[in-house]
Amino acid sequence: MNISPSKLNTFLMFKLPAAYFTGVRTTSLDDTTCVVTVKHRWINQNPFNSMFWAVQGMAAELTTGALVMKKIKESGKKISMLVANNNATFTKKATGRIIFTCKEGHKIDEAMRKAIETGEGQTVWLCANGVNKDGVEVSSFNFEWTLKVKS
Repeated sequence: MNISPSKLNTFLMFKLPAAYFTGVRTTSLDDTTCVVTVKHRWINQNPFNSMFWAVQGMAAELTTGALVMKKIKESGKKISMLVANNNATFTKKATGRIIFTCKEGHKIDEAMRKAIETGEGQTVWLCANGVNKDGVEVSSFNFEWTLKVKS
């Protein structure tokens, strides 16, 4: 099965319902880039009338995680993936539709190559930036993914 935006959105509904019900949706996915959107609504807002930071985090993590899942699936190998670390910066109130983008699929290729060649776990930092409808960055998330070939 290929990983596609519609299959990821169905996956969210059944396996990550909090992300699904707060409006997190994958809109595009290719070898290097993943785009996820989420719209500020009543169900995902904080007391300050902007999007709750954790909802932004779910959308940002999905952009990076979907790329990792796609690369693992394409490799044909059994590789475990786990977030080991993360950090975020918030620069503007998140209102309206926020678009999270990760364009770092090439970094995953290198980490997976090393993991397969050496049999040792590898880490890769991936960044997802969230922008509003005006193209202004509202938040930036970094996730450290660990990749290890299962024996």
